[in-house]
Amino acid sequence: MFEGNVMFIGKKPIMSYVLTAIPKLEELGGLTVRARGMSISKAVDVALITVDRSKGEVRMGEIGINTEVLPGADGNPLNVSSIKISLIRP
Repeated sequence: MFEGNVMFIGKKPIMSYVLTAIPKLEELGGLTVRARGMSISKAVDVALITVDRSKGEVRMGEIGINTEVLPGADGNPLNVSSIKISLIRP
């Protein structure tokens, strides 16, 4: 789920990520939420809920979107959308 200060969003429930993000933000002072494909909407929800629950202690930083090229099941390249959302404790 974490690699340094980057939290990768997958198939777990949204609140699982939120409850993990809050202590990490206190420990690290900031983190980046990353997701690809169908998990992008879940990453946005995680970021928004985390900011709302922090009562002003956490704010959103930069948001980046791009397309990553991954090998498909048949070996052909596959374009997959991705998002990065920075969460910062000022």
